[in-house]
Amino acid sequence: MIVHPRTLECLRPLGVTDELLDRGDRSPRAEIHLGGRRMSMQLSSLALPDTAFPHITLVRQADVESVLASELARRGTIVERNVQLVDVVPGDGRVTATLRSETGTEETTCRFLVGCDGADSTVRSLAGIGWRGASYRQEVVLADVELTGDLAPDVLHVAVGRGGLLFVFSLGEGATWRLLATREPEEPAPGQAGATVPDAEIRRLIENSGLDATVAEIRWSTRIRLQHRMAATYRSGRLYLAGDAAHTHSPAGGQGMNTGIQDAVNLGWKLAYAVDDGSCSELLGSYERERKPVARRVLAMTHLIFFGEASTHPLPSFVRGTLAPLLAPAAPLLLPRFLVAEGAGILGQLRVSYRDSPLSQDLARAAGRALRPGDRLPNATVVCDGRSVELHELTATPGIHLLLSRDAQQLDVHELSPRMRLHRLTSQPGSDLIAVRPDGYIGFRSGKVDPAVLGAWLDLVGARPH
Repeated sequence: MIVHPRTLECLRPLGVTDELLDRGDRSPRAEIHLGGRRMSMQLSSLALPDTAFPHITLVRQADVESVLASELARRGTIVERNVQLVDVVPGDGRVTATLRSETGTEETTCRFLVGCDGADSTVRSLAGIGWRGASYRQEVVLADVELTGDLAPDVLHVAVGRGGLLFVFSLGEGATWRLLATREPEEPAPGQAGATVPDAEIRRLIENSGLDATVAEIRWSTRIRLQHRMAATYRSGRLYLAGDAAHTHSPAGGQGMNTGIQDAVNLGWKLAYAVDDGSCSELLGSYERERKPVARRVLAMTHLIFFGEASTHPLPSFVRGTLAPLLAPAAPLLLPRFLVAEGAGILGQLRVSYRDSPLSQDLARAAGRALRPGDRLPNATVVCDGRSVELHELTATPGIHLLLSRDAQQLDVHELSPRMRLHRLTSQPGSDLIAVRPDGYIGFRSGKVDPAVLGAWLDLVGARPH
């Protein structure tokens, strides 16, 4: 349901963010129900100064898939449904995949194969990659319901109680309202939808939540066992894993789809630039080196949040049921704006950095808190070609973007790489040169223009086609 700021930044060069924002709610409001108290929270402005999307966007995953599939179709690539991967055979410089559909079985060959096929990944299984972790005690209950009562529409309602959290929001798919709650598990396998939930239990969840609402009709329900696991490796030869196939966790914080999309953006440009396994070994190897630490942090963060949200342990139960209602009136004082912004930046994955990546080369040796290779390029207003413009607007096209400070030596980018665009920032004093990767991270920085050194970095990332 949530698309975070960093995900929108990653998707912007693909030209899909406007439609995603049109389909979503950019100024969502949450109403927290705490032991008879109500507390409203506006989520539209999070005081994030360095992004063009300083808000949480509520948008259905189905809409995200629809927008991306439509853009792919516009570019001539059709997403095929109801096709099963049966086998994968790595070969000499190629991968052969056996696919089964309603029309029969076929083989197709490709340079690389990426398994974005979920927690029960066939690619991961065929590659023999381990799947480390465990299942949660709790399971998630989902239901599409019609409610009667005093619930404001177009508001995310969160009921906080000793038994856990219950979310109700107007999804508008199977019914007006979607319910999401946690409970002690039953039988379905981890990560899979189980049987429907008895109507009486759905009604009891609403009754015990304290919401001023009753269930008028239940259109659909299911339960899902949750797990927290990570693949032992993200790569086996020409086979790669991304998204839930590489890591899975609780839905706390709305991290799953966002982390998966950012995996794909990180890997996608590297596969596009890779000439072959040998000469691009560092480029291809950087995917796991950069993204696996991110997944570890996401798993740790979602594990902690889920413990607070859903655990029946006495401590979180006491906090939710007793302490939270008492502290609710003081929340604006206890959570100043800068802390809310910092929390949103962490949840939104704006603080992710790849400074230890082999693709991050720093020749400027800037001291203090200066931006370094591996850092995400923050948004800011600059002057380029005589006009004020946002940095993220300048870099909102595919490829590598070269930023020259005002006094930097001129450079002929076409001689160096056709995959590079040059921008001189006349508002930025000095002679620095910064190269921004296709995923919006700084890859190279130097205190002066040296075409030979820059060219070596471009060769490292495969930006000079052979």
